[in-house]
Amino acid sequence: MRNYKKIYVTTKAENSIKKNHPWIYDGEIVKEDEDILNGDIVDVVSQKDKYLGSGFYNSNSKIRVRLISRNANDTFDEAFWRRRIEYALSYRMMIMPNENSFRVIYGEADELPGLTVDKFGNILVCQILSLGIDIRRDIILPLLYDVMHEHGFLIDGIYLRGDVALRDKEGLDNHSGWYEEVPHIESTITEIEENGIKYLVDFANGQKTGFFLDQKYNRLIVRGLAKDKRVLDCCTHTGSFAMNAYLGGAKKVVATDISEKALIDAQENFKLNNMQIETIMDDVFHLLEELSKKKTKEYDFIILDPPAFTKSRKTVDRALRGYEEINYLAMKALPRGGILATASCSHFATEELFLKAIFDASIKAGVKLKQIKRETASPDHPVMLGIEETNYLKFFVFQII
Repeated sequence: MRNYKKIYVTTKAENSIKKNHPWIYDGEIVKEDEDILNGDIVDVVSQKDKYLGSGFYNSNSKIRVRLISRNANDTFDEAFWRRRIEYALSYRMMIMPNENSFRVIYGEADELPGLTVDKFGNILVCQILSLGIDIRRDIILPLLYDVMHEHGFLIDGIYLRGDVALRDKEGLDNHSGWYEEVPHIESTITEIEENGIKYLVDFANGQKTGFFLDQKYNRLIVRGLAKDKRVLDCCTHTGSFAMNAYLGGAKKVVATDISEKALIDAQENFKLNNMQIETIMDDVFHLLEELSKKKTKEYDFIILDPPAFTKSRKTVDRALRGYEEINYLAMKALPRGGILATASCSHFATEELFLKAIFDASIKAGVKLKQIKRETASPDHPVMLGIEETNYLKFFVFQII
């Protein structure tokens, strides 16, 4: 006999759950039991009272329930959360053995909705974006610490990044800092190595968790194509694509970003690796427009890795116009035979829509595109079929014809 309160959902929601999507929206609820508290685990059932799954309830959010299980035999005790963490870590150890920095937990893809954990050397950086996880963090995070140690990973602390707008929508505060229930060091800057390149990761102040691990293998693609090229790395952030181009034998590498802090961080990484890379602080659209006007092409390899142009379905059209414009300007700035690497990290700008924007840009620029590579995020950010939100990163490389 189950003692969880019930949420009754529409046929549309029932079908969505059966196709493995873990979210139930507020408009998909037909009725619900009384006195459900935000953060409670509830059973989701069909209008015929058939069990569909269990998840975190939160009336503050448009996503009213986030599923954590579809197994009616699950009991949500400490052993359950340990299993979830074990599954997530064992997957990473299988697909990325011998790595010291990787995404340990990727929210819904690991059936831990709203929890992101990145490992940077001996530091774990967590973002908690669901009330259900936040309420249970004193169960989950110590278990995470223990499981990592049991598998031979020395952990020098768990740092919480709570400075995320989505926490407001969940009714959560925006506190950041060390998780004090496990031992930790004092410094909030750590050094990691990826693909033979060293990085300083400022996990207290850097974007998201401090460093973007998802482009790990895409950076190697740039390295493999950069020999003797003049490379412009746009929206460089920590300088990662620029340094991979440098290591790949590029003739010239310039890194640009609109953020002064990003360029300071990138310059520190360049020094750390003894690389001579020039930096330019400028708006990427302005810089590319100026380059596109020049008859003599300064670069024959341009990398576009901008922040997400949209975080909402409502602004997709505007974002696509932005993607079209930035790719158009890059194509105009490149010579025939030049290389364009271009990315989008917004799941709302689907691959189909993103490719259309690129293609429309090529028609406008009067060029043809020969596809060299088509990639997504590294496998520690797994794409789950049925959960389109996990398929967010698109990375293409083209030759301009």
